[in-house]
Amino acid sequence: MATAAKDLYAALGVSKGAPADEIKKAYRKLAKAHHPDKNPGDAAAEERFKEIQHAYDVLSDPEKRKVYDQFGSSDGRRGFDPRAGGGFDFGGDFNVGDFGDLGDLFGGIFGRGRGGQQRSRAERGADLEVQVNLSFEDSLRGIETKIPVDVETACRDCGGSGAKPGTSPKVCPECRGRGVISESQGLFALSQPCPRCRGNGTVIEDPCPRCHGSGRERRTKRYSVKIPAGVKDGTRIRLKGKGEAGAAGGHAGDLFVVTRVAGSPIYERRGSDLVVEVPVSLADAALGTEVEVPTPDGAVSLKVPAGSEHGKLLRIKGRGAPKLQGGKGDVLARLKLEVPKKLNKKQRQLLEELRKVS
Repeated sequence: MATAAKDLYAALGVSKGAPADEIKKAYRKLAKAHHPDKNPGDAAAEERFKEIQHAYDVLSDPEKRKVYDQFGSSDGRRGFDPRAGGGFDFGGDFNVGDFGDLGDLFGGIFGRGRGGQQRSRAERGADLEVQVNLSFEDSLRGIETKIPVDVETACRDCGGSGAKPGTSPKVCPECRGRGVISESQGLFALSQPCPRCRGNGTVIEDPCPRCHGSGRERRTKRYSVKIPAGVKDGTRIRLKGKGEAGAAGGHAGDLFVVTRVAGSPIYERRGSDLVVEVPVSLADAALGTEVEVPTPDGAVSLKVPAGSEHGKLLRIKGRGAPKLQGGKGDVLARLKLEVPKKLNKKQRQLLEELRKVS
């Protein structure tokens, strides 16, 4: 019987039903922690890194993962002994009818066409998300800034091949580059991923020293991003194709820049409107007056109608925060009545007279 491989899901610390993005996230975290460059001379860490890399190579490929899930080993075998001449051991009684169409059951396992060659499917790279901190004033006027992003890219030395510079991957001698091996089983010719090249069709005899044969490395890149005027806290800006590189020729993912805007000591933001408190005296509120109201574009003179109450909002159109679709919001002046805490003799006399006539 074939020897059972280590549990690849356990190697990455994820459940069997984990989605692709969770698997990639777990791989990135573990690979970074156990990378030989971070653990020089640690043979156990290097072996763990290889185990993590192998688990990810299988589970990140939909076809290989399907084989692994069905047969319980990274080379697609589970209880299959060609020397014994006897089919599969599925670990229990079964009827062929229980599985419906055998083509569905063994899709991706039996040889495809005459060649039976398996090819890695193109896989889109993962999306990334970073945050950029902005002052309130920068969020209103917009800025252009550079942000550092930790991304997984093709190894700069081997170009992603995994082979030492000056060399290249060799055609797998066991499957002769087909990526699969076939076993005759009477009426069937059973094809399985090649255990030596793991279905890639090539083997790396001399691994790249930088990436240790993985073909990938983590690097910090700096991207220039334009923050448009008027962004709010939590605005997401998409940079297409600036995420992680895709696999097998797949498109790169996207980078999402999330803005974190600091509060303002002057304004309260309501969408594109800015609320600012304007102090007025009791007499000015009763008789009416003009006050200076701060706006992002400079102070504006505003008429306060006679009889204005505390908390009344007076609108100054077009002087608020820029709207991403064009135009600007308004500034809302909230009147704050200031009642004197200490009165002189004249003030008290006037207020007493006002109270009498009121």
